[in-house]
Amino acid sequence: MAPAPPPSPEQTPELTPERAAELAAKRRAFDPAKLFAEKARIAHVSRVRQFMFGSLDGLLVPLGVVSGVAGGTANSKIVVIAGAAEAFAGALSMGAGEFLSGKSEAEVQQAAIRDELEEMAAIPEIERDEIALLFEDEGLAPEDAQVVADKITTSERSWVNTMVEKELGLSAEPQGSLLKDSLAMGLSYMVASLVPLGPYLFLRVKPAFVLSVVLTVLVLFVIGVVKGRLARMKLLRSALEVVVVGTASAAGGYALGTLIPHLIGK
Repeated sequence: MAPAPPPSPEQTPELTPERAAELAAKRRAFDPAKLFAEKARIAHVSRVRQFMFGSLDGLLVPLGVVSGVAGGTANSKIVVIAGAAEAFAGALSMGAGEFLSGKSEAEVQQAAIRDELEEMAAIPEIERDEIALLFEDEGLAPEDAQVVADKITTSERSWVNTMVEKELGLSAEPQGSLLKDSLAMGLSYMVASLVPLGPYLFLRVKPAFVLSVVLTVLVLFVIGVVKGRLARMKLLRSALEVVVVGTASAAGGYALGTLIPHLIGK
């Protein structure tokens, strides 16, 4: 059977000049060693998720809190205390939540992988048939799928990886560290929270509020640009998406902070 044709131009997204240059360089000097380092590189880049998630929450949640408090008081010390308490509690909560959720997810996945290994040991002939069916579902002819299945099952590691990844949709060799991920989440939240909170340490409430919003918007814009580069999105669109969410959060917090005192006063 002839190899499948490459995707048509209609199915392939338009390449940016940077991506086209990257692919051209790969064509000129393909390095097999880089193939085996790709999984580790992706795992490292994926930790950006923790930094991005933690930083965004560290900017938006404290900004909403300090803006709300600033809308209801002229005392900058009250704003700082409220913001610092939220930043510390939020960092602990984010870090602990990332660790516990990641641990729970890993335990569920490991249980599913153990079940699959038990099936491979107890009913190997059924598992071989399943591999063939999985490749048939991806477009191979039945006879070719059976040949592939027979070859894969000559290697235990290849057999395990194929069943876990194709049948369960999981990785038999997960990358990353729960502890590092949780620390990245908590620390990024704490550091980011200093941006909206910082101006209240040195200025009165009104000018501090303006500077807090401006600084937060600038940092949100930078985060949006970074996100866009990593996701290969249009940078301006990515940045504006993040900025709009952030400013909406600040506006909501400030509105509540000014409205609630009036309602209580009535």
